[in-house]
Amino acid sequence: MARNIAHGKVEGRWCDGCGTLILGKKCSFCGSAGRGFETNSPGDIRPCMGDSIGVVKELFRRSFGTDEPLSGRMIFFNKIPGEDRADEIIAHGEVIGAVRFDPRDSMLHLELRQAGADIFAVPATKNIVDIKGSGHLKGKVIAGAEVLEVTGDFSAGDPIIVRKGKKVGPGTALADSRDVRSSERAVRVKDLDPTECRPISPTSGREEFVRSNKEHLKSLEMNAVSDIKSFVSKKDAPVTVSFSGGKDSLAAYGVASKAVKEITLLFIDTGLEFPETSEYVEEFASENNLKLLKASAGNAFWENVDIFGPPAKDFRWCCKVCKLGPITDLISKEFPKGTITVEGNRMLESFARSDIGFVSKNPFVPNQTNLNPVRAWSAAEIWGYIWMKGLRYNPLYDRDFERIGCYLCASCLASEWKNTERLHPEMYGGWQEYLHKHADSKGLPSEYADIGFWRWKVLPPKMIQIANEMSLDLRPKRETGPAVKMMKGASPCTAGGFSMEAVIDVPAKRDFSFVEDSLSVIGEVKYSPEFEIALLKVKRGRSKLFGGGQISVTAETMKEAERLFERTAKALIRAEMCTECGICAKGCPKKAITINGGFRVDQKKCIRCGKCERSCMVMHYYDKIRSA
Repeated sequence: MARNIAHGKVEGRWCDGCGTLILGKKCSFCGSAGRGFETNSPGDIRPCMGDSIGVVKELFRRSFGTDEPLSGRMIFFNKIPGEDRADEIIAHGEVIGAVRFDPRDSMLHLELRQAGADIFAVPATKNIVDIKGSGHLKGKVIAGAEVLEVTGDFSAGDPIIVRKGKKVGPGTALADSRDVRSSERAVRVKDLDPTECRPISPTSGREEFVRSNKEHLKSLEMNAVSDIKSFVSKKDAPVTVSFSGGKDSLAAYGVASKAVKEITLLFIDTGLEFPETSEYVEEFASENNLKLLKASAGNAFWENVDIFGPPAKDFRWCCKVCKLGPITDLISKEFPKGTITVEGNRMLESFARSDIGFVSKNPFVPNQTNLNPVRAWSAAEIWGYIWMKGLRYNPLYDRDFERIGCYLCASCLASEWKNTERLHPEMYGGWQEYLHKHADSKGLPSEYADIGFWRWKVLPPKMIQIANEMSLDLRPKRETGPAVKMMKGASPCTAGGFSMEAVIDVPAKRDFSFVEDSLSVIGEVKYSPEFEIALLKVKRGRSKLFGGGQISVTAETMKEAERLFERTAKALIRAEMCTECGICAKGCPKKAITINGGFRVDQKKCIRCGKCERSCMVMHYYDKIRSA
């Protein structure tokens, strides 16, 4: 697909003869080069399937009284920016509309586009407004006096088809149908063009999609298999596949299984999996006679959630506790000499993965090398490959889920959370109950849980706007996390240099000796268990840390004082809030760290390389964990 970065558009191609999206340069079945159409960037088009088809058709039926133009046709989605779920709807080789989920009313809403108005103008039986008027009307608000005829009953805010003579276009009702003619603001016209005779696709489905893209999909497979074979042939290590139960890891398995004879599946049971996912992974391994190794997090999430609070998109402490920790432990035990793991990472999934290469390394899992053979594939290519190979996929994809992970993941959409309520009310109810209790403990309104504000530590503009529209105060009235009360910021000291003082209020889960261990990775420590005082000495500064949470720091420069204060504060919080995930111990080059009721350090072995600090989830999220 061609990307027009300057305009944020991506060009797709459609075979009008076969009625489906073309992924390569031409249709593999009829040879057509196809007709171009534009979608919003990044253009990670995916097929509309299972329950999603019914969702789209119901939106059109509810709005225009019919879904006839979509019946039996291939429909695709393309994700676009929005408050929550927001997808362009592609059919007949055009973007005919968009579906958006509004967290305020927990409903999906349809936005009609010009192509959709052209296609539905004739079969529609409702939500049609005929107007008069002259001049340029696109984007204009039309008064009721300009309305000639109203067809069907609709409410303010509903999508409508606007007609003016031989022109037709999408619009929005600004008043209920019964009040349109008497309203000063009756209709907003989005577009209004001469009626265009757009190509109507023949009936089509997965078979036509695969048939039309077979050569392209085979080429993708051949290149991916070649890359894997080339890398593996030069290494003497067992090959594994990271198998999450999602579509991307399934496609990664498909190419890996063709490149390598013996494969072991790795599955991380986070303790928060959908039952469908757990069953699917087990059955898939059994059906394909594959060895399956499971890394289990057990009850780790629930043991830590009261300490850290709900995870968030910008505070994903759960990933290290429930995923990285268990898989690091499993690989260390099962593959002490290392493993090559094929993964389903894709560039279009997120900005963080946009520059991922074929080979990557996780710094926290030193004896694992990752291969990313489907990194440049689009979602449509992933699904086309899965269908071409006849690979059985997770049944949740047919239940209107775009992505599948932990059932309460902060990164899932609120619209998908409503699906969870429908499919697993007990799982949904349990997490909602916890969120409400957490909100109450911090003096937050119930909307914190119900609207989904909990999904961010720092709210993005779109959610701030919703909060403002609803007049919600989302500032915590009561802090439950570690609080830093600054007594004196970095300022000149009478004895020379600069000093800082503060008190950190952190729940004491462990005795003060753990604080000594945590400080020892920074510098030389002297510790008094009787008085609970730790003295830390580094090259250009000193700090004192008391059992009550008091910190006193001196250093030669203001910058050094601030840096030493931060490292001392982090060490205290790390000691008391250690999740015992063990990532630091597995990654320590000198094996100086053990996990025994918390973080322990053999000071004779420690070289203070800082690797354990960089791998620690508590230290990584220090700014979000502390309350002040």
